[in-house]
Amino acid sequence: MTSPRRLAPILFPLGLLLIAMASIQTGASLAKSLFPAVGAQGTTTLRLVFASLIMILVLRPWRARFNPRALSMIVFYGMALGGMNLLFYMSLRSVPLGIAVALELTGPLTVALLSSRRAIDFIWIGLAAAGLLLLIPSSQTGTSLDPVGAAYALGAGACWAAYIVFGQKAGEHNGVQTAALGVIVATCFAAPFGIAHAGSSLLDVSLIPAAIGVAVLSTALPYSLEMVALTRMSARTFGTLASLEPVFAALSGLLFLQEQLSLLQWMAIGAIILASMGVTFSNTPEQPKWVPAD
Repeated sequence: MTSPRRLAPILFPLGLLLIAMASIQTGASLAKSLFPAVGAQGTTTLRLVFASLIMILVLRPWRARFNPRALSMIVFYGMALGGMNLLFYMSLRSVPLGIAVALELTGPLTVALLSSRRAIDFIWIGLAAAGLLLLIPSSQTGTSLDPVGAAYALGAGACWAAYIVFGQKAGEHNGVQTAALGVIVATCFAAPFGIAHAGSSLLDVSLIPAAIGVAVLSTALPYSLEMVALTRMSARTFGTLASLEPVFAALSGLLFLQEQLSLLQWMAIGAIILASMGVTFSNTPEQPKWVPAD
């Protein structure tokens, strides 16, 4: 029988990652409650503003030193992060949380597939494509999905892919400070959209508690937990567990937003998750990458 002392090094990072995923999706559910007041654009702005303040105070990015090339990568990295957050929240206006996360997952899935040339990857491509096809509205299946909202979620996935590419280049040195600077750039990128949409409503002090809650649950807490977990587990394990994000999202949507999914939609989410897991097992980089979700 395995002793508790031997299990602790395995269960500790696993617990941290599961808490991080639950935190992210709880934060997304809370963020959706702000939509009636300031819209998806304003909610994105509030989340990023408070997340920037938290990360500046905790990580102190001004202590890092960057060359011009690294700074340019940080700008692209931050813009991708801002676009990912903005488009994801735009998708949540009309798409259930679990489906939005599943569609967004196609971004990192595509990055992983493009980095491999193995024949088995065609199986994972087929599974992901099948999942996407199952989510397309059809009179025969009786399911419905807003195409505009789905397009926003896929756009968020494309930004997630760009986030990974530019984040790896920007984070080669001073990774923690890079994350903080990236959030600051993301705030500058998203803020004009939020201000144009919500205007002075963003200054409503009654929104501050919820906005801070979203910033902590969706950014500060999970990013910190993921960084600790990544130092204690393999990249394959991390990637496989991170593939379960849509399940946490769907359950969060069910518990907090009363979003019901059909059996076909659950099957679609399952196909995309299996594709992501398959890619993770087929392609395991030597160094784990920190790839935070929304």
